[in-house]
Amino acid sequence: MNNLLIIGKVWPEPNSSAAGSRMLQLIKLFISKGFEITFASTAAESDHMHNIEILGVKKISITINNNSFDDFINNLRPEIVMFDRFMSEEQFGWRVTKHCPQAVRILNTEDLHSLRKTRKEAFKKGIDFKFSDLKSSDITKREIASIYRSDLSLIISDAEINILQKHFNIKKELLHHLPFLLDPITSEIKNNWDSYDQRNHFVTIGNFRHEPNWNSVLYLKETIWPLIKKQLPETELHIYGAYPPPKATQLHSPSQGFYIKGWTEDAELVMKKARVCLAPLRFGAGIKGKLSEAMLCGTPSVTTTIGAEGMLDEDSDWNGFIKDSPEEFANAAVRLHNTKNIWYQAQQNGIEIINTKFKKEELGDQFIKQVVALKNNLKEHRTKNFIGSMLQYHTMRSTEFMSRWIEEKNKQD
Repeated sequence: MNNLLIIGKVWPEPNSSAAGSRMLQLIKLFISKGFEITFASTAAESDHMHNIEILGVKKISITINNNSFDDFINNLRPEIVMFDRFMSEEQFGWRVTKHCPQAVRILNTEDLHSLRKTRKEAFKKGIDFKFSDLKSSDITKREIASIYRSDLSLIISDAEINILQKHFNIKKELLHHLPFLLDPITSEIKNNWDSYDQRNHFVTIGNFRHEPNWNSVLYLKETIWPLIKKQLPETELHIYGAYPPPKATQLHSPSQGFYIKGWTEDAELVMKKARVCLAPLRFGAGIKGKLSEAMLCGTPSVTTTIGAEGMLDEDSDWNGFIKDSPEEFANAAVRLHNTKNIWYQAQQNGIEIINTKFKKEELGDQFIKQVVALKNNLKEHRTKNFIGSMLQYHTMRSTEFMSRWIEEKNKQD
C-alpha cells in the first residue's frame, strides 16, 4: 500500500469552498486506489471542517518552525507527499527533502495564487492585467520556484497550464492538468431536477473570506442587482457563503430583494431550487466551484470571462451567458430567467460541460498512472529538472537556516 502524506494549509471544508471540495475529491481518489493517507496541518480546527477520519484518513496537527515535524516524518516515512498550496511547500518542503529524499513531492496549487493576486491588484488600480506585472510580482517568483522544486504540480485549469508553459517556460513533465473530478450527469439525475416552472429567484454562493467572492457580492449589490430588479421587481437574490463578516450581513435588504443568507449545510439543495446562478467575478484564477455546482444542479448561470476561464472548450457553449459589462450581465440574467427554451438549452450545455470536461474516472486514472510512473522513475525525472534541483539546493540552506533561527528564538521566548 502506498503511504501518502498530505500537508494541508487548512483542514478541508468542502461545504465552504471549492478548494475544500477539490481536496476531498483528491483524498477520495487516493483512497479508491488503495493509498494509506495521513493529513497534517498547522491550521486550527474549524466548525465546518470535514470529518476526514471517517474516511480512514489519519489526522495530525503539526507546527511550523519546529523540529517535531522531523520526528513525525521520520516515523511516517511517506512514499508520496502532497503539499496543499505553495506556502505549505515553502514551509515544509525542505524538511521533507532532508528526511525523506526519495518521497515524490506533489504540489496541489488549487489555483495560481500569483495570477489571482496580480489580477486583483490590476483591478484595484483600474488598469488592465499584464503578464509583465505577473512576472515582476514577488509572490509569482515564490510560486514558480515552488513548482520547480516539486516533482509534479497539479494545475486545475488548462488556461493556467498555458500560462505556465508560455510565459514561464515550465516543462510539461512538471505539470499535470487535473480539473475537478465530477460524476457524470445521467438522464436519471436530470429527470429528478426541478423544472423551470418549479424554480424561482437568483442565487450566488461563495466563501466570504475569498476576496473575488466578496467583491462580486458588492458588485451585485451596488451595480448589477438594481438593473435586474428594475426589470424583475418581484424577484429575489439569495446569497450564501461561509464566514460572512458584519460588512456583508449589513447588505441584507429584503425590501430590495437582496438576501444575505450566509452559511448553508447543503449548497446543492439551495442551488437546485434557484432558477439562475449569478457569478460576476472581476478577478480570480482557477475553476469556480459555484459554477460547476450550478451545472451539477441543472441551474443555468451568468458569469464573466474570468468566471468561465478554464471551464469551456473552444467548441462548447456556456451554461447560460458570459458577459463582462454590468448592463449586458443584467440583461442576460433577465433573459435567462424569463425565457424557458433558452433556460433549458443552457441547462443542457451545462450537462455537456460536466460530462466532457470533468470526467472523474478518466481523469483520476490518468493522474494516478502518472504518479506511479513518477515514483518508479524519480531519479531520471529529477535529473531532467536542473532548475528545480538548483532551487532545492539553495532552499535547503536559506530556508532551513531561517527556520532553525526562528525555532531557537521561539525556545528562548
